[in-house]
Amino acid sequence: MAELAGLVQRLEVAVGRLEAMSSSGGGGGSAAGSGVVSAYVEAYDSLISGPVAQYAALSQKIGGDVQKHAEMMKQAFTCQRQLLVTASCSQKPSDSALTSLLAPVSKVIEEVQAFREKNRSSPLFNHLSAVSESVPALGWVAMAPKPGPFVKDMQDAAMFYTNRVLKDYKEKDKSHVDWVNAYVSIWTELQAYIKQHHTTGLSWSKTGPVASASGGAPGRGAPAPPPPGPPPPPMDLDKSSGGDSGPVSRNALFASINKGADITKGLKHVSDDQKTHKNPALKVQKGPLPSAKPSAARPTAAASPARTLPPVLELDGKKWKVENQEGAQGLVISDTELKQVVYAFKCNNSTLQVKGKINSITVDNCKKMGLVFDDVVGIVEVINCRDVKIQVMGKVPTISINKTDGCHVYLSKDSLACEIVSAKSSEMNVLVPNKDGEYTEIPVPEQFKTVWDGSKLVTTATEIAG
Repeated sequence: MAELAGLVQRLEVAVGRLEAMSSSGGGGGSAAGSGVVSAYVEAYDSLISGPVAQYAALSQKIGGDVQKHAEMMKQAFTCQRQLLVTASCSQKPSDSALTSLLAPVSKVIEEVQAFREKNRSSPLFNHLSAVSESVPALGWVAMAPKPGPFVKDMQDAAMFYTNRVLKDYKEKDKSHVDWVNAYVSIWTELQAYIKQHHTTGLSWSKTGPVASASGGAPGRGAPAPPPPGPPPPPMDLDKSSGGDSGPVSRNALFASINKGADITKGLKHVSDDQKTHKNPALKVQKGPLPSAKPSAARPTAAASPARTLPPVLELDGKKWKVENQEGAQGLVISDTELKQVVYAFKCNNSTLQVKGKINSITVDNCKKMGLVFDDVVGIVEVINCRDVKIQVMGKVPTISINKTDGCHVYLSKDSLACEIVSAKSSEMNVLVPNKDGEYTEIPVPEQFKTVWDGSKLVTTATEIAG
């Protein structure tokens, strides 16, 4: 089935190339007009018929949400191919027109990322996350002068989730391992393609017509754009805002200014006995100053209220969902089983206690969150969080901290062998219990030194002096 899907993908690419060659659009000797596909479009076709087709075939084999996601990705590469065809036979347009040309690819990228957000409860969520985190790499066409390193950064962003897929399926289903390898190879091959054909940015034609916002070069018979409208009428200064100001009052103002030093002759002299700061009795006689009359509020558009989702604490199949909790200090999950997992999402200023032994716990996008649990046989993951505290009462083999600022981990005596894996995080501290019951706080290194020892790179943690 996977081989058949790959064959279908290659046939689709071939049909697209034949359609491009048979097109008769104007171009005055351009690649599109002469029916010849440029070299870098052909190279891009090889990328689509190779790694992209293999990824799509394996996604179809896995099925479900992964297959749906792959269909969106195929559409994204198709849209980008059309942009490359346009660039190969057109000169670079203005920034506004270029934005319109990039719109189809940008739209599909947004759809790919939205699909992940709508399917957070999917059993294939790690697959969806790997794609969602890296799909912005297709924006390389707008990145100059270093589009290749940009793709590499996006590929690295997916590594956290692809590693999780490998960990979950390397002993269960080899097709998921092949899926990871095929998907990662897309971005590896794309970097090589960019290095060869678009090293400093998308290569535009030097001889063709300027690309239009409609998505291609204008044809020979294309009508000329309509002339611009008439300019706006000149501003009438005599009717400017400011009450009754007109020629007479304005002339009077300028006449007063032209008096120079004589402008102060009309001011009344105030003696010392009339000054309140030199005669405090005046303050008592006059009483407190009248309150200023509030000015009429200028009508403004009503601010749209922030959308708040209802809090959730429920068991959905094998997953305990704890979502959108605000200021909830007594959340408890007690009726647990070993096969169950806990997923906490967007919980702020809240505490959660998980009793019993369960499979895994994930804390995602939470702020000032406290988590206390007994035993976890798998992994505890903290992702995209700020200022969270984790306390282990029993045992846990691994704690993963990713993209988090501020995380305190309190270990128990039975969990001292726990592995703590961190990436792109800061202000992490591990608190280890002493014999007297107190805790010793130890910071997790954030700065590293890497050296070449002659055969490999060696990385060690460093300490900042002072």
